[in-house]
Amino acid sequence: MPVSPSYFSRLPHFNDSFVHVQELNRKYARLPTLHPSQVERVAWKTKDQYRLSIGEHVKARDYAACIALVKRLNQIHPDLMPEEVKAGLQPFKRNINIFLNRPKSVPIDQFGRSHGVGKRKSSIARAWLVEGTGEVLINGKPMNEAFGRVHDRESALWGLKSTDRLDKYNVWALVGGGGSTGQAEALAMAIAKALIVHEPPLKTPLRRAGCITRDPRTVERKKPGHVKARKSPAWVKR
Repeated sequence: MPVSPSYFSRLPHFNDSFVHVQELNRKYARLPTLHPSQVERVAWKTKDQYRLSIGEHVKARDYAACIALVKRLNQIHPDLMPEEVKAGLQPFKRNINIFLNRPKSVPIDQFGRSHGVGKRKSSIARAWLVEGTGEVLINGKPMNEAFGRVHDRESALWGLKSTDRLDKYNVWALVGGGGSTGQAEALAMAIAKALIVHEPPLKTPLRRAGCITRDPRTVERKKPGHVKARKSPAWVKR
């Protein structure tokens, strides 16, 4: 005989877990709970991660209802949380809690330089910052020789300009790959990361200025039978 009636359904593992979570909520509904802002942050499995872990195609609506009950159980006061509840929450937790990760500190070398790396499209830039008078060298060339367009020069130094640090640091950078626009925006990201090493409080202003977040957009590949990625050849009736 099957252990559970869910054996005859398409989702036996999920149905058993869902029923178990519902029973735990009914059983321990009167235990004192904490405010969501006071609960320790837990990395829960996403829908796709949970599907892979149990090998069943769970609907998004059903998993959302289940995870809502799981979060309600997680709000029970830690001193009063039964072991049965802890065991019931374990299948929905990730193996690694991303909220416990700590960023790796990047040191300043013996010459007072900080290092940052930036990417955009197929361009990669590496920048070194040291306190100085505002000199900039890119691949051994001054700024006006490395980037011919004014827009690219402003994009490359946007992190320093947005924080009023143009005359405080000297920049030495190596860029390669892609075109001038990609290189300039990759350099802006590299300079911003190197600037954070010198002055960590500038991380929030630089993030608002859009210098830290990696831009994932790239050119879409050409498709077979098309002129370009989306453009099709002219259709002729006869």
